[in-house]
Amino acid sequence: MRPIHGDVRGLRAAQRGALERTYRRKVSPDQVVSTELARHLCTLSREIGRQVGVLLTRDGAVSKVIVGDARQLEIPDIGRLRGGPGRFRRLRLVHTHLRGEGLSTDDLNDLALLRLDLVAVVQAEADGSAGAIEVAYLAPSAAGATAPEAAGDDGAGAEAPFLRVEAPQVYELDLDFAATIREVEREFGRYRGGREATKERALVIGVRPEDDHFAETVELVRSAGVEVAGRLRQRRSRVHPRTVVGRGKLTDIVLQSMRAGAEVAIFDIDLKPAQARAFEDATGLKAIDRTQLILDVFAQRARSRDGKLQVELAQLRYSLPRLTEKDAGLSRLAGGIGGRGPGETVLEVGRRRIRDRIRNLERQVEKLSRQRDVARSRRRDRRVPVLSLIGYTNAGKSTLLNALTRSEVETAGKLFVTLDPTSRRIRFPREGEVVITDTVGFIAELPPDLVRAFRATLEELGDADLLLHVVDAADAGWRAKVEAVERLIEELSLNSKPLLVVLNKCDLVTEEHAGRMAGQLEAVAVSARTRAGFGRLIDRAEEAMGRAAPLLPGGRLGRGAAAAR
Repeated sequence: MRPIHGDVRGLRAAQRGALERTYRRKVSPDQVVSTELARHLCTLSREIGRQVGVLLTRDGAVSKVIVGDARQLEIPDIGRLRGGPGRFRRLRLVHTHLRGEGLSTDDLNDLALLRLDLVAVVQAEADGSAGAIEVAYLAPSAAGATAPEAAGDDGAGAEAPFLRVEAPQVYELDLDFAATIREVEREFGRYRGGREATKERALVIGVRPEDDHFAETVELVRSAGVEVAGRLRQRRSRVHPRTVVGRGKLTDIVLQSMRAGAEVAIFDIDLKPAQARAFEDATGLKAIDRTQLILDVFAQRARSRDGKLQVELAQLRYSLPRLTEKDAGLSRLAGGIGGRGPGETVLEVGRRRIRDRIRNLERQVEKLSRQRDVARSRRRDRRVPVLSLIGYTNAGKSTLLNALTRSEVETAGKLFVTLDPTSRRIRFPREGEVVITDTVGFIAELPPDLVRAFRATLEELGDADLLLHVVDAADAGWRAKVEAVERLIEELSLNSKPLLVVLNKCDLVTEEHAGRMAGQLEAVAVSARTRAGFGRLIDRAEEAMGRAAPLLPGGRLGRGAAAAR
C-alpha cells in the first residue's frame, strides 16, 4: 500500500482508504487536473477539514498524496533534482484550499524552490464540490523578470517570474499543460542561450556589507575559471542560522539559477557544514564557500609536487568535518574481511581514510620543511642576501620579479597565479649577488588550513634579509589590503624583519596620487611594466638591508592615515 504523506492523525479508516485510492486515479497529460480528481480532492478535504493535495507526473499519474492542516500543506521530501541547470522536477502540485484564499507565498516559493512544473489551487466549496482554480508556473520572460546580467546586486529583477491562469471552474480552465510545459522549457533554454555548454556557471552571493569583499569574491570566481552567471546581495546584520539567506532570497536564487543555467552558488563568507547542506537541500544548487573557492584556485595553480601536497593537505582538512551521508551509500555497513571491524559504516571508513591520508601528507610536508631548512642553511653559509616579495594577491609581484631579473615567471592578471616559491638571482651595485624570491600572494582572512598546510612554503620568508611588500597603487581598496598583509606578517611572526614597501603599477595612476601614497606608506614608487623607479628601489633595498627596518606594531598606515583619506 502506498503511503499517505503529512498529518493523518485522527483520520478514520474509511477516510484513509479514500486517500489511498487516490493513487488509482489518472489525469490526461494535457490537463492540469481532471474535473473528477479535483472533485475527489475537494470532497475529501471538506470531510476531514484539511488541505489535500497530489503530486502528478507528466503522464498524469499520482506520485504522492499529501494531507496538510486547514491552513497549509507541507510537501514531503521528493529527493535531489537530477539533470542539468534549468531543469524542472517533472512534477506538478494540485491541492485544495478551504478558506477561499488564492495561491499563497508558500505555494509560489515551493514552485520555485522545488522547481515544480506547476502549482494549482482548487477551492473546496462548503458542499465538497470543486470551485475556482488558480494556476501558476515559472517563465523567464514573465512580467517583472530580468536577465541575470541586468539584475542588481541585491537581486532586484529576479522576483516574480510567475505566470498565472484562473478559471471559475476546473472544466473552464483554458490551459494545455503538456504544450505549456514544453514551451516553458524551450523558453528557459533560449534564455540561457546554450551557454552552459562552454564552462561551469555560478551565482555569486554576497551576505557581507563590504563592496570590496564581494568584488574580490567575484574576481576569485573568475580566477577559478568559472563564469559568473549572476550576482545577488543580501546585506544582513547576521546570516540566517540555517540557510544563510532568508526564504525569499532563496527563491530569487533558484529563479536566477534556472534562467542563467547555473548549478553552483558561491558565497563571500565561510559556511558551516550544516548551513551548506541546508542551502543545497533547499535550492538544489551546489554551495561553495569562500575557503572552498580559494582552495579550488590553489589546486588549479599548484604545479610542483610540493605545492600539490600542501593544497591536498589543506583540502582534506577542510573536507573532513563536512563528510556526510548525503552521497549515495555512505550509511551502509562495511564490515567483514578487509574492514576495520564489523559494523563500521562506509562513512566512518571514508573519514578514517581521510585522517590516514592527512597524517601521511603531514609527514611529507614535514620532510619538505626539513629539506627547505637544508637549502636555506646552504644559502646562509654562502652569505647570499635574500629578498622576499610579499603582498596581496595580484599586486604585481611576479611581474616585478620578471622586470628586475629579466625572467619569465608566469603572470596572468589573475588571483594566486604564483603558488610555488620562485627564486631568481640579481646583482646589486653594493651588495653583489642577491636572491629575490616570489611567494604566494596573501588575501584577507586567509583560510587557517591553508596557512597550516603552506607552513613549509611560508617558512621561506623567515630567512629573508628584507621583505619587499608590494602594493597595487591603482587598487582603490589598497588600505584594507595593506592592513590584511600586515596582520598576516604579524601572525607569521615576521614583523621583526626589515621591510620596504614597494608601490607598484604607478604608471596606472597620476604622479600626484603615487606621491601621496608613497609618502604615507614610506614606500618607493615603481612600475614593473615600464621599469620606472627601479634605480631608487635598488638603492632603498640596499639601504634597508644595511639597517634594521622592522614593521612596528600597529602597521605602517599610522596616525597619518586618517589625514590622507
